Order: sequence, then C-alpha cells, then structure tokens
Amino acid sequence: MTIYNYISIITSVLIAILILIQTRGASLGAGTSSAAEVNTKRRGVEKTIFQLTIFLAVVFCLALILSVTIKK
Repeated sequence: MTIYNYISIITSVLIAILILIQTRGASLGAGTSSAAEVNTKRRGVEKTIFQLTIFLAVVFCLALILSVTIKK
C-alpha cells in the first residue's frame, strides 16, 4: 500500500464523521411536514465543519487520483 491509500482511508473516515456531525435539516419530521424550510447562514463551528468537509473531500479525490496514476 502506498501513502495515498492510507490518506484516502483516513480522509474517508473523517468525512463520514463530519457528515454525521452536521445536523442541518435532519429532523424526523422533515420528510413528512409541508412547512417551508427556513434557510439560514452557517456560522461558527457549523461553518468550520462544512468547510473542513469540503477540504477533506478534495484531499480524498486527489489521493485517489494519485494512487491510481502513480505506480510503485
């Protein structure tokens, strides 16, 4: 295994954890209620977690591309 494989495994686990932490619109009644959803801006920790998730997704994609293209 190369370092890119380890990076992709670690980032995939971190992405899954960060996605589970995010709670935007995740209530049980969200799928059945007909009330309009209120859109608000992300602030503070929520914004940091969102940006970190995007960054890790980019790192994950780059690690996968590099692991496929670079041979041992």
